[in-house]
Amino acid sequence: MLPSAAVQEVRSPSMPVNCIVIENATAILPDRLLPDARVVLRDGRIAAVGRSRRSAPRDAQVIDARGGYVSPGFVDVHVHGGGGADFMDGTPDAVRTVCAVHARHGTTTIFPTTTTGAPEEIHAMIAACRVVRDEGRDDISRIAGIHLYGPFFAPDKVGCHAEEGRRDPTPEEFSRYFATGLVRIATCAAELPGAGAFFRKARREGCFITCGHSNASWTEMDRAFAAGMRHVDHFWCAMSSVSSVRARLGTPMQGSMEQYVLLNPEMSTEVIADGQHLSAELLTFAHRMLGPHRLFLVTDASRAVDMPPGRYRFGHIKTGTDFDHDGKVGRAPQGGLASSSMGMDHMVRTMLEATGAPLWEVVRMASLTPAERTGLADEVGSLTVGKRADVVVLSPRLKVRQVIVGGRVAHGA
Repeated sequence: MLPSAAVQEVRSPSMPVNCIVIENATAILPDRLLPDARVVLRDGRIAAVGRSRRSAPRDAQVIDARGGYVSPGFVDVHVHGGGGADFMDGTPDAVRTVCAVHARHGTTTIFPTTTTGAPEEIHAMIAACRVVRDEGRDDISRIAGIHLYGPFFAPDKVGCHAEEGRRDPTPEEFSRYFATGLVRIATCAAELPGAGAFFRKARREGCFITCGHSNASWTEMDRAFAAGMRHVDHFWCAMSSVSSVRARLGTPMQGSMEQYVLLNPEMSTEVIADGQHLSAELLTFAHRMLGPHRLFLVTDASRAVDMPPGRYRFGHIKTGTDFDHDGKVGRAPQGGLASSSMGMDHMVRTMLEATGAPLWEVVRMASLTPAERTGLADEVGSLTVGKRADVVVLSPRLKVRQVIVGGRVAHGA
């Protein structure tokens, strides 16, 4: 019987032309590292992972990892922009730009994420993502679905999003988004009027359901959980605390989103491990309390990724809000944080350094765990034979060297 990571030796001495062999690597498996590994990709799938000493087929493309790592491609469930573009710009060119930027940082599966905005802007964003998804390109991150994030935020937890684009959910509006067939992750503040109907509709549509930008109490979270909610967006950011719930609902003090996530074993959450949003001790706390099966890494990235310091627009290029990118993070004019400015490879390196967690656990949080929660684990998220050949070759210092999407090199020589 194979171990849980599905490690297999390379058995066939001959491979078709459409074959990539990655050698001289340490493979990052879901539960351990495999030194001196060879990973074989054939016809867009992972064909073998093991320690074969056989020479590579003459017709294979050989990638020498030079003592680095081979990792599953990253899965980002919460990402807004990069390269000067935001998904909410609502054009195929903007979508292609963002997906190309994040592919360079190791993200091979992406969920374009909405902000607050007018219904017309959200529908334009969804339509543009459909165009790019249907192109089936293998040189950029692959779109797995839309994360309907804004506009259904609590009025006091809008954060850096445009307040004018925030509103309570109504069936007339959200049913149209779900009718597109592209929404796979659905967020709503649990305390809003209409939130229960939103969550129940999202559950019928088979979405991964989240609560974010919310000042919800324990009781409101419990009602949302009964309606299908299982996740909280960016832990400790734009979410309720015991003190904020007390300010809203009075005494006796009540539990908040934080306590609900920590105590309910069916709940998951995510952290922005850019070194700017959360300190090392908070990242360590989240990892130790939740573990790699309930905690994701996300970028929550803005259009400032891979861009020079300066002033940028969060959300739609015309109706979004301004923020200043200082080279490390975005900051709103009033001083609050305005999304991250880094790719997923940076999040992996920061989480590893901050927590001292095993590398395979950190990579799991950026790949297999979000894939499991969003229903994609049969296809992506680990170096498992038969899964899609979405792979990242990393240096010993975890810098991206090559990115392979669907068996083809999307980035790197």
